[in-house]
Amino acid sequence: MTPWPIAEVVPHAGEMILLDGIVEAHSDRIVCTRTINPGGLFVDDDGSLPSWVGVELMAQAVAAWAGCCARAEQRPVQMGFLLGTRHYACNVDAFPVGTQLRVAAAREFQNEQGMGVFHCHIEGPGIHAEARLNVFSPPDAEAFYRQHSGETPHG
Repeated sequence: MTPWPIAEVVPHAGEMILLDGIVEAHSDRIVCTRTINPGGLFVDDDGSLPSWVGVELMAQAVAAWAGCCARAEQRPVQMGFLLGTRHYACNVDAFPVGTQLRVAAAREFQNEQGMGVFHCHIEGPGIHAEARLNVFSPPDAEAFYRQHSGETPHG
C-alpha cells in the first residue's frame, strides 16, 4: 500500500496533525514517525512532549492507516472516533526534545459496522509505550456525527 503524505490521509489539519510522516503502510498495519521539536501543540516549556500524548499519536497512526486504505480504494478519507483504551503503558513521563519516535499500529479486529481494535506501540531510544485502542469508523462518519450530535443536516 502507498505511504501517502500524512496530511492527505488523516482528517486533521495544521497543528492538529501530530505525526510527521508514514514509513510503511500495509493492509493490516502502519508505521509512522514523529520527531519531538520545541514549540508546537502539547509540547512543554522544556521542549518535551508529555507521554500521555502518546495515545493521540497512536490514534493518528490508526487514522493514517484508515486513510491509506481509503485512498488505495479511491474513497474519501473520513473521520473516525477513538473510543478509548483500557491500558496505556509508557516507560517515560515525557518524550524528550530531539527524539525520533516510531509509532506503529496493527489491526487486530475490525467488523463491517466499523468497530475495530488496534495494537499500537511507540518506540524510541530508551522509550517504549503500548496500548490497544478501540476505535469506531462508521460507513458514513459525517451522517453518523450529525445524527448523534443533534446537528440538523444541511440541504
